[in-house]
Amino acid sequence: MISERLIHILTDSFWKILLPGLTMTIPLTALSFFFALIIAVITALIQFADIKVLKPLARFYIWVIRGTPVLVQLFIIFYGLPSLGIVLPAFPSAVLVFSINEGAYGAETMRAALESVPKGQIEAGYCVGMSWTQIMLRIVLPQAFRTAFPPLSNSLIGLMKETSLASSITVMEMLMSAQKIVARTYEPLALYIEAGLIYLMFSTILTKLQSIGEKKLNSYGYQKG
Repeated sequence: MISERLIHILTDSFWKILLPGLTMTIPLTALSFFFALIIAVITALIQFADIKVLKPLARFYIWVIRGTPVLVQLFIIFYGLPSLGIVLPAFPSAVLVFSINEGAYGAETMRAALESVPKGQIEAGYCVGMSWTQIMLRIVLPQAFRTAFPPLSNSLIGLMKETSLASSITVMEMLMSAQKIVARTYEPLALYIEAGLIYLMFSTILTKLQSIGEKKLNSYGYQKG
């Protein structure tokens, strides 16, 4: 049976864990994903356009970032850079690392989506006098985003959960809030389960939004077709 003390702790801690989720975890996720999407699109376009000078740099960036743990990247930026005289606050450090990390994975998703667009549509764009930029903006990218939407949405959900690693560089998000309460109450099992359920709640909301977005995109595709 759950004791009254534990019920009181869980009831009191719920809002103390949820509030950092709303004020820190969600903004951290949104900002990181926004910048990651910009990085992903630019990196994917460099590869898709086969820019000789920049393509090797793009491949190197993807190779390094995907081949190293995000926790190590966080430590390098937050704890390592100060030795070079570069000091960044915890939250901007987390945004920087998650953006760069997610951008590398998103770049491969976007590259595959760009390559899925039929080449004939690109040639048709040139035939009617469109420039490469116009073809990308009006023909290729809209279709690529529709193709990439499901995997990018999955990446967003994964990123939201990965933000728990930001607690390792003192960002006061949900996990760190739960850790502080555990240190005071000595109820790790119940409190970490509670934190996990709050993450699950956020993930469920994002999954529902993903489903709605996919239906909207599919209906738009049918109407356009």
